[in-house]
Amino acid sequence: MASPPPSYQTDVPVPDSELGDKPLDHEARSTSVPIHIVTNASELPVEFLEPSPEQQLVIGFDCEGVDLCRNGTLCIMQLAFPDAIYLVDAIQGGEELVKACKPALESSYITKVIHDCKRDSEALYFQFGIKLNNVMDTQIAFSLIEEQEGRKRLPDDYISFVSLLADPRYCGISYLEKEEVRVLLRQDPKFWTYRPLSEQMIRAAADDVRFLLYIYHKMMEKLNERSLWYLGVRGALYCRCFCINDNAYADWPSLPPIPDNLKVDGSTPEEEILSVLDVPEGKMGRVIGRRGASILSIKESCNAEILIGGAKGPPDKVFIMGPVKQVRKAEAMLRGRMLEMDSSVRRPLDTGTVVSGVLLILNVRTRANAIIHLSALLI
Repeated sequence: MASPPPSYQTDVPVPDSELGDKPLDHEARSTSVPIHIVTNASELPVEFLEPSPEQQLVIGFDCEGVDLCRNGTLCIMQLAFPDAIYLVDAIQGGEELVKACKPALESSYITKVIHDCKRDSEALYFQFGIKLNNVMDTQIAFSLIEEQEGRKRLPDDYISFVSLLADPRYCGISYLEKEEVRVLLRQDPKFWTYRPLSEQMIRAAADDVRFLLYIYHKMMEKLNERSLWYLGVRGALYCRCFCINDNAYADWPSLPPIPDNLKVDGSTPEEEILSVLDVPEGKMGRVIGRRGASILSIKESCNAEILIGGAKGPPDKVFIMGPVKQVRKAEAMLRGRMLEMDSSVRRPLDTGTVVSGVLLILNVRTRANAIIHLSALLI
């Protein structure tokens, strides 16, 4: 079934490599593309629905919903192609439509450019059984480029999408409409569930992806081979992060191995791992500390990302990602913090009998599948 004529258009910036000798005015730097509202899989490009090594794609990707996480409601998936933007309506099209996108979202032949994929991935996994794979996360890429250029990122200093768009190295534009939508979402959290989609909803959804391919090209020009490997591994770990379940990630694809050309004596990258640490019931507040002071001090001492589920959950776990040694250091400091808690309440310590947490380590050493190590945290 052919897609009906689109009612909406939007401008997307043209990568510098495609400008040629055109003058650098607005018309030359952007092109108008249609916005398609998709309620049936037949309205999507065949090359997206049927991924193949002969026709590899790079697309912009994002999700909108109500309380987007494992327990929320995914309402729209946005797909940005160079010549069109598709808004996949999960409310109207239902589970059948979203699952028709599963091969593409899990495919290594389609690169999904996204800004901070963690909660999107969690929603796709728990609501639709989709394991988001092969992402290029612009939040991770930004941090890697900053490190390449000698700038050190502070703990919890993650660039927002609005700030990334404002950076003149990537887009240099203001995104005031984003704040307008945030205000509407605070007033009515069910904003993305209403149908038919209003013009404001369509514009807002398209705005979240229409710059992603341009930013992708800008960032790929800057990233060196070492950073590209880190980008792939950390993107894969971000996708897994909040998707913890009883099988300990066993059904996820392998993580990218260290390329042979980076295995140089003295400068081989250290493998990156994800650990998920259980926190005993009622102890998370003290692990975090007053105004976050306790966990911030650990973050400042380790070159690793430390995340908590927060209000969206999971509420009783700490997620640690980074080089092996730094993750181990963070684990030890967190264990120590929990032991200090027990000492403060003068509870007898029996190190031989009580297992109150399980530590899951997602580890990639070789080209084989990820290995999960389980070790008991005894307190």
